[in-house]
Amino acid sequence: MMKKSLCEISNPKQWKTISTDMLTETGYPVYGANGIIGYYSTYNHDCETLLITCRGATCGSLNICQPFSYVNGNAMALDSLSADIDIRYLYYYLLNRGLNDVITGSAQPQIVRQSLEKVIVEYPELSIQKSIVETLDKISKIISLRKQQLSKLDELVKSRFIELFGDPFTNQMKWKKIKIEEAVTVEPQNGMYKPQSDYVTDGSGTPILRIDGFYDGVVTDFSSLKRLLCGDKEKQKYLLKEDDIVINRVNSIEYLGKCAHITGLLEETVYESNMMRMHFDSERFNPVYITRLLCSRFLYDQIIGHAKKAVNQASINQKDVLDFDIYQPPIELQNQFAAFVEQTDKSKLEIQKSLEKLETLKKALMQKYFG
Repeated sequence: MMKKSLCEISNPKQWKTISTDMLTETGYPVYGANGIIGYYSTYNHDCETLLITCRGATCGSLNICQPFSYVNGNAMALDSLSADIDIRYLYYYLLNRGLNDVITGSAQPQIVRQSLEKVIVEYPELSIQKSIVETLDKISKIISLRKQQLSKLDELVKSRFIELFGDPFTNQMKWKKIKIEEAVTVEPQNGMYKPQSDYVTDGSGTPILRIDGFYDGVVTDFSSLKRLLCGDKEKQKYLLKEDDIVINRVNSIEYLGKCAHITGLLEETVYESNMMRMHFDSERFNPVYITRLLCSRFLYDQIIGHAKKAVNQASINQKDVLDFDIYQPPIELQNQFAAFVEQTDKSKLEIQKSLEKLETLKKALMQKYFG
């Protein structure tokens, strides 16, 4: 097993940056901090090259550029890679190692060539490297396919929504439009505020749903929610109930209005002050349909019109939410859509379980190969 500095086996270099106004729609791909950002009339790399993001929030992330590409200055190109190193072996090695220890700067994180000199790379003979890469590539490809399957199922649900209810912007189905105020049985209520000092990590306390706890209308995992200390009487006001809808009321403008359907609660759970909670009339509205409608651009555009903007965030109040427009298709049609979503979610769950097993296997193999 050989050991050498990253700067001994490659020549880390930042190339001249192309401004965004110089990019074109055709030509050679241009790689920025997070992959291809456009095209240009010439290239500065004629072969695959390992790139390290060297500026900004994603500092330390890795990419491999295509042959005949232009690498911009916010990515460090590991040029002149030694013939003794397989490029994908080095990619996996650095991915496993991580580069947080070579990032400098607080306001603007960055990686400079000098800091890469202390990155030591261990590598066996080339034939063993290629064998390791072959195994990891196979697992990575299956993981990528599983993620594509999940994405396609998400698109399928969105397509089914349009098929049954039409485009919310045009309302070609001529559904009755009503205010949320007319549709809820429980008016919007803001959540619980607790300082960071009240959060606990020992498994005690009450789980609290935060903005990072759900995605695309669904709580990702109730068991992984952060927990806090609060008295029983105090929390009663903020307890979530089955089929509640929560909506994000304070955040940066792109996350404002993000919402989720509460189902599958594992234990008594509260929600944070950045959210408000509603409960819709179950005789007229299926919460699955409502959640998908609220997650659409149709509602988002209404939110933008009402948002109160501060320096770093925006907000909407309860009165605004009650005044938002929604559509009321027949409940039978809403239930049909909900049944379709339920079946799709079962397929997603199986794929997600497979994906988690594969990612665990990949992590274990990388630990075995790279320590």
